[in-house]
Amino acid sequence: MIDDLLLDDIKGMSALDASDMLPAVASSGAQMREAVTTINRSDLAEIAKGDQPRNVVFAGLGGSGVGGQVLRAVLGQSVPVPIHLEQTHSLPGWVGPMDVVIGVSCSGATEETLSMTAEAGRRGARVITIGAGGSALEKLSESISGAVHFPIDAKGRSPRASLWTHTTPLLMVANALRIAHIDEKEFDIAADLMDELSVANGPSVLLGENSAKALALSCAESLPMVWGTGMIGATAAGRFMAQLAENAKIPAAHGELPEVGHNQIVSFDGVLAGAAPARDIFRDDELIDRRTHLYILRDMNEHPAVEKRIGIVSQIAADRNVPVTLIQAQDGHPISRLASLIIPTDWASVYAGLALGIDPSQISTIIQLKAGLLS
Repeated sequence: MIDDLLLDDIKGMSALDASDMLPAVASSGAQMREAVTTINRSDLAEIAKGDQPRNVVFAGLGGSGVGGQVLRAVLGQSVPVPIHLEQTHSLPGWVGPMDVVIGVSCSGATEETLSMTAEAGRRGARVITIGAGGSALEKLSESISGAVHFPIDAKGRSPRASLWTHTTPLLMVANALRIAHIDEKEFDIAADLMDELSVANGPSVLLGENSAKALALSCAESLPMVWGTGMIGATAAGRFMAQLAENAKIPAAHGELPEVGHNQIVSFDGVLAGAAPARDIFRDDELIDRRTHLYILRDMNEHPAVEKRIGIVSQIAADRNVPVTLIQAQDGHPISRLASLIIPTDWASVYAGLALGIDPSQISTIIQLKAGLLS
């Protein structure tokens, strides 16, 4: 059952939000500012002395793995070297001394990241790590010749609730590697925007005036299909999909236009699309008859052919009674454009969980999986 009244009950939401996911989202701007202020500048300078790498390999998973997607989206098509995202136990066979491997784990204990980082050290690649101080990742980094570790403090937050704590140092490392040229003022601008969006979408803003709460209710009663345009929109779409899964326990599909126009769009003709059937008087009222709802996260800089597709897709969806919601990025630097899509949808994912009576921080299935691996 969806409890929309709860979303205007601050005390009720706080009671259900046992691990403070709402304050964590509100801290996004502060996370970015603190990361810029506390990063070890001398280590950045040391990295800058090296040659530009042949390839950059990002090794990270889960909430910590989003940083690699953010890095690639922010740098866009102008990045001078390939950026590879690896989310398994092993590195590609070509990784060697001319490449940089960046291992990121908020906890510093992610099994797969530790495995790839150790392999990078054995192969003689330049190793940079970002994770909790005193962690297994930091100790591993110390054992690798020439490796540099940037400690972070997530203040007890989960990796997905600490996105900007571990992603901001990554972007600053990209500057030091000379694969990015981000003026540090852009971090301040983005942090201010995050604050503004959190004020507009925060718990004290009533449902009727809060777009994130409205989006949450829409997601809570549907099967979300989240599409993005460009690298910015696609990254935000992937983040929204993952946040809905973890914070609201809602499965969602995601993809990027134009690719989804070659596959996912066909599901509009399926049994989960279209208007829900008339309610059966004998049916349990608490059951939710979910149907596909398309959400398109749009970047400012869309290819004209992609822009044309959005209009066509919207009409195809309308013809099949598939609702469409467009979410537009704000203008500005790629960091701010991405933040303008991520912050409202982060809020929405938490509100969706709360409206469904779910503690957004609860991850019992992940805990069970990890326990099984140790047995």
